[in-house]
Amino acid sequence: MRITLVILCLLATLMGCQSNILNTEEDTPMTLDNLAEHYVKLALAVGEHHPYYIDAYYGPSEWRTGEKRPLNDLKTDISTLLAQLEQVQSSEAQLQRKAFLQVQTKSMLTFIQVINNEKVSFDDESLRLYDAVSPNITEAELDKALNELDIMLPGTGTVSERMNDFIEQFVIPKDKLDSVFKAAVVESRKRTKQYIELEEQESFTIEYVQDKVWSGYNWYQGNSYSLIQVNTDFPIYIARAIDLASHEGYPGHHVFNSLMEKHLVNGKGWIEYSVYPLFSPMSLLAEGSANYGVDVVFPHAERIQFEKDVLFPLAGLDASKVELYYQVQAVKQQLSYADNMVAKRYLDGEIDAQKAIELLVKYTLVTKKKAQQRLGFINANRAYVINYNLGQDIVKDYIEKQTKTGTQAEIWALFSELLANPKTASMMQ
Repeated sequence: MRITLVILCLLATLMGCQSNILNTEEDTPMTLDNLAEHYVKLALAVGEHHPYYIDAYYGPSEWRTGEKRPLNDLKTDISTLLAQLEQVQSSEAQLQRKAFLQVQTKSMLTFIQVINNEKVSFDDESLRLYDAVSPNITEAELDKALNELDIMLPGTGTVSERMNDFIEQFVIPKDKLDSVFKAAVVESRKRTKQYIELEEQESFTIEYVQDKVWSGYNWYQGNSYSLIQVNTDFPIYIARAIDLASHEGYPGHHVFNSLMEKHLVNGKGWIEYSVYPLFSPMSLLAEGSANYGVDVVFPHAERIQFEKDVLFPLAGLDASKVELYYQVQAVKQQLSYADNMVAKRYLDGEIDAQKAIELLVKYTLVTKKKAQQRLGFINANRAYVINYNLGQDIVKDYIEKQTKTGTQAEIWALFSELLANPKTASMMQ
């Protein structure tokens, strides 16, 4: 039978005919556009193995096949794509595009290792998934901030207990949460639109949800539309209104995704930006810029004034304490890398879950129940925790290095340019 097939193929070739066994198509020219399409399809295929890997997708619907391909096959194809990206020629104008594609593609190989439960250290995972490594913070360094808070906070008990007692007076009542949050959204949108031109139809819907490991989430749907969910499992403090409105909305995730779609997907036809793999270098910029953007849209003095004049009264809270509240919050911010320290030690097997919760209670100043939720986030998202604090610091440093005048208009211009033309962490350093 094999001999017969070979003879038939030879005859078909001699006759100028095409055999089904042979390649019937001419080789497709290798361009960045073609490789970008291949990248999108591979990212979607990897996403079939994890329910949250694809955070957003608004490319061709037929590319999302629902087929669960073997991980080894995907690894082979991803490695091939990396080799092709290395070889492909690109214009000077597209060098950053090529570099971004390469870093994003490499991260897929590491994510396959993670979902295969292969042992990867916290720092290796951080570097290979997010293109950055968090600084090693010690308990001794964090204790300095705890000592400062020990002096500031009234009452008795541990610093964590006194912090939770202190901030109870700043909880937004549940029946006023929606009005307070929407007021923060309206103001952050108004301020953002003074400096960033958004699509006319851009908007988002707000939902209040429960039983999540996160406090807020933006689900970008495409066409400048998002679904923003706010978790009400735990009390929401007055500062979180602006934090969430800005981080998830303006000029955070909603604006970031809208600008990528507008400038890169629709404007340049760069299809790779139509897919957002959550566990990838893009997330460090996404989370870091969303955190940094809070201070861009609400400079400290303006934020305090707006909260005192608008949000505190809407929530029925005592506005005379706003300055003290933010003095305490400023010192607490010095503990922001505690999450990374705990996650690293826990995921690397140095401490168990009980010790991790103890350290989260002590150094992130939350209740035990809130610490358990945070450990749930670490279990689900692993090294992703670095994207918030380290990402914010990398974006902040990058913007400040570019500034010449330091004016608000200049900072906004640099910030919006970064959102519209994303860079990974190593590109910003």
